[in-house]
Amino acid sequence: MTDPAKDRDAFAISLLEESKRFLEKAKASDSAGREAFLHAAILLAFCSLEAHINSMAEDFACFMTLTPHELGLLREREVKLDNGRFEVTESLRMVRLEDKIRFICDRFAQKKVDFTAPWWSRLGDASKLRNELTHPKEYVPLEINAVSSAIESIIATLDAVYTAVYNRRFPAAGLQLDSELTF
Repeated sequence: MTDPAKDRDAFAISLLEESKRFLEKAKASDSAGREAFLHAAILLAFCSLEAHINSMAEDFACFMTLTPHELGLLREREVKLDNGRFEVTESLRMVRLEDKIRFICDRFAQKKVDFTAPWWSRLGDASKLRNELTHPKEYVPLEINAVSSAIESIIATLDAVYTAVYNRRFPAAGLQLDSELTF
């Protein structure tokens, strides 16, 4: 029998490794393939960030005593008043990634998180770039340096959250942009 938490974590890590590998391929590619590799790199990096944060959220939802509103936020579900009690429903209620990160850090961190540190503003810059690509209104050219910086900001964000919540570094932080994949 598989462990869903370990499967979630392994998936989140694999997404980051794939992202970094696509960045490596972009650096080695001609101009025709470079842009596709950069698109894949930044989108997979954000998928990884969300997968890591959602895995943390699910762990807290499963193993801690939380209010219905806290559970609703972590699981992205509506909370409604039913017969005088708040209940978490199955209805989806999306939460901004940045809001979920702030909530996790505020509610579960063992030490205070400095949201004025450079990693937080760099994540905002990376999110803006991702949003321009995900919701395009015009052509969005990507540069290797911008995508590298975005991935680095995601790694720095995960490192800050892991350090605050688990009192240990994010395991992939030491590798920075070096992928362990060879495809």
